[in-house]
Amino acid sequence: MPSRLVTGLALALLSLVAQAGERCAIDDRGRQVCLSEPAQRIAALSPGATELVYAAGAGERVVAVVEYSDYPPEAREVASVGSHTRLDLERLLALAPDLVIGWVTGNPAEQLETLESLGLPVFYIEPRSFEGVATTIERLSRLAGSEAAGEAEAARFRDGMAELAERYADAAPVSVFYQVWDEPLMTINDDHLIGQVLSLCGGVNVFGGLDRLVPRLDEEAVLAADPEAILAGGMGEENRAWLTHWERYPALTAVARDNLFFVPPSLIQRPTPRLLEGSRLFCEKLEVARGRREASP
Repeated sequence: MPSRLVTGLALALLSLVAQAGERCAIDDRGRQVCLSEPAQRIAALSPGATELVYAAGAGERVVAVVEYSDYPPEAREVASVGSHTRLDLERLLALAPDLVIGWVTGNPAEQLETLESLGLPVFYIEPRSFEGVATTIERLSRLAGSEAAGEAEAARFRDGMAELAERYADAAPVSVFYQVWDEPLMTINDDHLIGQVLSLCGGVNVFGGLDRLVPRLDEEAVLAADPEAILAGGMGEENRAWLTHWERYPALTAVARDNLFFVPPSLIQRPTPRLLEGSRLFCEKLEVARGRREASP
């Protein structure tokens, strides 16, 4: 065989080996991010990103998080590099991450662009559907080389959400107001991930048709909509103050039937596998509301 041909075949083989070792995934901005080897030092720049990296089986490789990254518990021990809205870039760079998980609409764009200009690979995420949560776990596991764990967790999440969808497919509709914030008063529309959870459980979002993903409201709009149930997360895992506020309106159907329900915000307001647990709670609350129809005047 001519030496030139042998050399060509050898180079082609080396190229294939290099490509096989490369790890690539498409992020939620439609960009392909490739690493020459599995990520070993990961910076997760939102609480949701932190949970998703752990869910992908790469938690032990997280070297940087931001404020409120409190799950799983071991994430609290990881170095914090500021908040998701203002990063301490100097501290972040000192931790030498080889992969940065950014939040499309939550992190400062100019700071993430600075990180990219310094040669750091930034993988943008923003799951906006149940399937998006599952594929994010799979994509992160691909970049971290933890595919077995990531694919198993993604399958568990998909199966759980599918089971809920089947169980409540024929449930009687319940009109719902979900309060995502108090001042200003804010809710979600049907396109929002929480709106999709409401629909899954047989809920009818009274503000689902509004254009904005997270619309602002006034109390009069809620009173006029007269929802059968009000769900809220409050500002903490045990804070029910947002619900007790509505008790001043006893004529409101949700109040008259005692359908004021609290769901821990971290279970429903983060696009992570714990959304499955939050969805189960949502569905259970709406079942309670259905049961109270018989007792209402």
